[in-house]
Amino acid sequence: MPRPFLTAEWRKLAIANYVIDPVVLLPYVPVKTEIDFRNKQCYLSLVGFMFFNTRVKGVKIPFHVDFEQINLRFYVRCGEKRGVVFIKEIVAKPTVAWMANLMYKESYRIMQTAYSHIASPGNWNIEYRWKGKEWNTFRVASDKTPLAIKNGSEEEFILEHYWGYKKNNKTTMEYLVEHPSWEVYPVTSCSVNVDFGDVYGQQFAFLSNEKPVSVFLAEGSEVAVHNGRFI
Repeated sequence: MPRPFLTAEWRKLAIANYVIDPVVLLPYVPVKTEIDFRNKQCYLSLVGFMFFNTRVKGVKIPFHVDFEQINLRFYVRCGEKRGVVFIKEIVAKPTVAWMANLMYKESYRIMQTAYSHIASPGNWNIEYRWKGKEWNTFRVASDKTPLAIKNGSEEEFILEHYWGYKKNNKTTMEYLVEHPSWEVYPVTSCSVNVDFGDVYGQQFAFLSNEKPVSVFLAEGSEVAVHNGRFI
């Protein structure tokens, strides 16, 4: 397999999951894919995570090595392949947004972002922040002892989609994302204070008043993102 376009460490993935009406997502479903359901339920996830040691074709770009990203995503299938579709991805780095939009046709938005990581003797305390009209926050506290993902679990469904898909008019961009199976930390508390309508569009405004059905904190690993292709 050729060298991946991008490699990085993805760490401390805070993930809030919502069960929603799939009709809301139909305009975003790429050609040749279909929504992936778990137990007949359609999931949408808010995800905050850190990029570390980021390299493009093996080269580090100055000032673009370590940064946070926040995205809203849902889950699809393309035949036997299980993948994700991003509604929007938020970074503070214009070059990152430009490159991702060019290479993968993704929907990046540039906003001021921040990340805090406080470790107490037995807990992680993680916070992601991004500024639209006001500051949005996503906080997670967890135990420090990671657990393996169980087969057939909700964690496996959310975390083990290894393809990315993007709707591009009448075609679809597909790309492979490689990483090992991740461990997760038991979450003890969380807070989601997000103006979904402002950040992601009025069709998602109702989520501001919804509580997630589950919240995970995954450790992450090194990740390889390969070049995309139209299918």
